[in-house]
Amino acid sequence: MPVSSPAPQPATGAGWRPAPLVAGSLILHPLVLGAVALQTSLWPWGLSILALNHLVLAGAGLWPRSKLLGANHTRLPDTAVARGEIALTIDDGPDPLVTPGVLDVLDAHNAKATFFCIGERASAYPDLCRDIVRRGHAVENHSHSHRHSFSLSGPRRFLRELQVAQATLTGITGQAPTFFRAPAGLRNPFLDRVLSQLGLQLASWTRRGFDTRERDPMRVLHRLRHGMRAGDIVLLHDGHAARTASGQPVIFEVLPGLLDSIASLGLRPVTLRQAFS
Repeated sequence: MPVSSPAPQPATGAGWRPAPLVAGSLILHPLVLGAVALQTSLWPWGLSILALNHLVLAGAGLWPRSKLLGANHTRLPDTAVARGEIALTIDDGPDPLVTPGVLDVLDAHNAKATFFCIGERASAYPDLCRDIVRRGHAVENHSHSHRHSFSLSGPRRFLRELQVAQATLTGITGQAPTFFRAPAGLRNPFLDRVLSQLGLQLASWTRRGFDTRERDPMRVLHRLRHGMRAGDIVLLHDGHAARTASGQPVIFEVLPGLLDSIASLGLRPVTLRQAFS
């Protein structure tokens, strides 16, 4: 039975400092508007400057690995690299037809992974989330509803989406998520402050196989393991997974070969929490 979503809790707030690009934008707007107010003939220049600023901000939000809007983990820390660690991250679940098989493959290879779960799906399949944690993996926050319009949200909608997912996942697993991944990796300047309020760290990835649209597992595997090295954060999907020509989720055919490649390089798959601890 689906469980109801707990009501969001008030954000604590604390010590947020905007990234230089965001801070500069906050200063730029009143300066430009003030100049235009004093000299109305400057409005074409002012409008052009502000439009360019917004284009830069939008471009930074459309680049999942960008750090221009705030802190963003695209690789593991140096201490994890020194330990020969790599992070497998699996998004968009849990999925009752895919996640159990993924867990079995991970168990067979003695590998740990981070599952970025959608709050609504976790609420529908709470036992799957509990099984992820029981088997030694981590469940992290991937928003509550995973809407395609997530990156167009304002601070209030961001706050509610993340708070509800945070409360849902914590209530199901007994462990509060410490990392967040934006749907499709897309965001805007409002997100960083909300993450700070909730004590969440943004994590994107080093490499991805595009396994939600690529049906050829060998192409996905090649993208993931080409140049792979310690410290990489690898992105796969158990939810919204593409299907092979035989109808199997791509991750089923990719994951065993990927784990074999990781082992051949002498690397150890760990959760993000383990890597950053």
